[in-house]
Formats: sequence, structure tokens, C-alpha cells
Amino acid sequence: MSQQKPNYLFPLIIMFIVCFLIGFVTTMNNSMIEFCKEAFKLSDTQGQLVNTFFYGAYAFSIPFAMMMNKIGYKSTLVLGLAVVGFGFIANNLGVTAALTKETSTIYIVFLCCMSLVALGVVMLQNVANPYVMVLGKKESGAFRMTLSQALNSVATTVAPMFITYVIIAGKPKLPENVPGPFLMLGIFTLVIAAILFFIKLPDPDQEKKNATTAEDAYDMSQYKSSVFKYPHVWLGALAIFMYMGIEIGIPSMLPAYWKADPSLPGSATDFLWMYWGGMMVGRFVGSAILAKFNARILLSCCLTLGAACVGLSFLLSGMASVYAMLAAGLFHSVMWPLIFNLGLQELGPHTKNASGLINMGVLGGATLPLIMGTVVDNPALGVGVAIMMMFVYYAYVFWFCNWGSKIGLKKI
Repeated sequence: MSQQKPNYLFPLIIMFIVCFLIGFVTTMNNSMIEFCKEAFKLSDTQGQLVNTFFYGAYAFSIPFAMMMNKIGYKSTLVLGLAVVGFGFIANNLGVTAALTKETSTIYIVFLCCMSLVALGVVMLQNVANPYVMVLGKKESGAFRMTLSQALNSVATTVAPMFITYVIIAGKPKLPENVPGPFLMLGIFTLVIAAILFFIKLPDPDQEKKNATTAEDAYDMSQYKSSVFKYPHVWLGALAIFMYMGIEIGIPSMLPAYWKADPSLPGSATDFLWMYWGGMMVGRFVGSAILAKFNARILLSCCLTLGAACVGLSFLLSGMASVYAMLAAGLFHSVMWPLIFNLGLQELGPHTKNASGLINMGVLGGATLPLIMGTVVDNPALGVGVAIMMMFVYYAYVFWFCNWGSKIGLKKI
């Protein structure tokens, strides 16, 4: 009698919620910059600390991956959700308790709590995709992965709307209006963690344990002794570092752009969903054309068109200029996977370690917007010069795409 295969529909639905949560939290954090600047009376440099504290958590990507190897996928998944949940609740309780203090103290509490949330998100990103792949039939794994990425993209579009219509929702931009919705988000996340704790999940590494390891299948004489000896891996990590300045440079600078032009209607947060919505559309379209075009040609085109949108914003005025910048999101959408794949060429058994190394490039999100914020605060420079810095990021990624990613390769 054949053994009945387990039904993983419910765990898969929960995992899709986790993928949605990752995209939602990441974009929600960036979308809080304008609100925080006004609520805490911040300079542009201080406002960009929202990105620094959040993306700075990615410095723990490799340590968390090592931890996952020790405690397992499921424990890392539950722990990550618990950390996110407690981070949100701590935000609510901490900010509320600090309301009698100086606004700078309240802001530090807010940043530390969101950094705690970010640590949980980093853990979740290590385990979410492997679980999506094993929760169902092997032949439908690609479909599940595409759906999970689609939900992640939808979340990035919904998050700015959540900030506008739930957190802000016409309220005065004061510190006491910051923590309210975070309590419910925290409780919801802890409920998901509790559900996953009590249900059975497959081990994503089980197939590897039952078969010959990938490393044994390679002729090691064809590869260098260490991933650190491949120049294109390091250059790929730097390309991801620069890409983070491209992806979040526009949404991070938009509040300062609004402040510089009083004629613009509403607030920057009201329009952020258009940028992330463009990235969502681009990912759907990109998934259909990635297999049909050479990666370098497609990435070069997207970089050129994205830079053209930013350049066009300098030639236009008013909302036309804003729409030009927001349109760049459509071309930013497929850059991450293309850069990542170019950094992983011809690595064989070193691919997994290289992936962790390239992921460290996400620290660009903690560094570059902060530098751009400092430029905005300089009266002799301003937001225009800060946005022009993005052309440096575009130029480096373009160089990596066409030249840097080929350094040291045996075949082109």
C-alpha cells in the first residue's frame, strides 16, 4: 500500500503570509521616514537613520545562517517571527513609555525597536524560500516560488498605503501617534509564530541528506580553494551595495524633495505606492521575459532606462518631475536577481557561501541613504545633489554588469 503524501496546504498558506510580511515590514519601515521627520523634528540625516537601523541588521546575515545550520529551519522560522512580533510590541510599549522624555529619546527607542524587527526579518529571509520550495510537489516548486515573490511585491505596494491610511490617517504628526498599529501587528505575528510552532513542517535539507551532496558531485580541481578568491563575487557584493542606493534612494529622498518644493500637493508618502507598484508590475513582467533575453543586455537596458527616468526628473517640474522619478521603479524591479546571478557565475560548490557574501551588500541600504541625507542637510548641496548621487550607483552597476562580472571567469 502506497504511503499517503502529507497535505501541506495550510503550512504553505502560512508561509505565503510570512513572505508577504517580509515585503510589508521592509517597505513600511522606509515609508515611515517622512512621518518620523515631522513627528520627531528631525534633519534629513537623522531621518535616514530609519534605513540605517533597519538595513544594518543585515550585517547578521551570515551569523544567522550559521545559527540556522545549528538549530534547524523550523526553529529559525519560529524565532524570526517571534523577534518580529516582540519588536513591534516593544515599539508600542517603549514609545508609549518614553512619551514624557525628550523627542530624541523617543526616536532612539523607536529605532532600536525597529532594528529588533529587522533582525527577525533577516532570519525569516534565510528560511522562507526553502520552505516554499518543499511545501508541495517538486514539479510545482517554481510556481510556488513565483507566487511567493508576487505576494512579496504586493506587500511592498500595500505598505505605503498602510502608513498613509492607518498609521497617519489624518492624525497630527506627533510621537504619540507612532506606536498605535504596531501592537496589533506584533500580536498578529506572534500568533503566526505560535501556529508554526505546533504544526509539522518538512526539513528543506532532507533531500540533501538522502542523496550525494552537491560538493561531492563537483570536480574540485576545477574550482579555487575558497569563494574569497573569486573577484566577481566581491564585485557582485559591491554591486548589490550600490543597487540598494538605487532601490531605496528614490523613496528615501522623496520626503526631502517634497520639502524643497512647497507647490507639490499632499505628502511624499501619499505617492510612494506608485514607485513600489511599478516594481511589482516590473517583477511580473520581468518573470516572463528573463528567460528570453541575455541577462547582461536586460540589466543594461533597465539601468539605462532607470537612470533616464531620474535624469528626466531634473528637466521637468512639479508633479511631472515626481512621476518621472517614480517611474524608475518599473526598471529597478528586476535588477536584484540579475545582479545576484551575475555574481554567482561558475562557482560550483562555492555558490552557497557566495550567496551569503553577496547578500551582505544589503548593508548599502544602511549606508548610502544616510550619506544622501547628509548631503541634503548641507545648504550648499541639497536634495538635487543627493539624487544625482544615484547616477554613481547606476554607473557602477552598469560597469559590473558588462565588465566587472566577467573578471576571472573561464567562459563568458
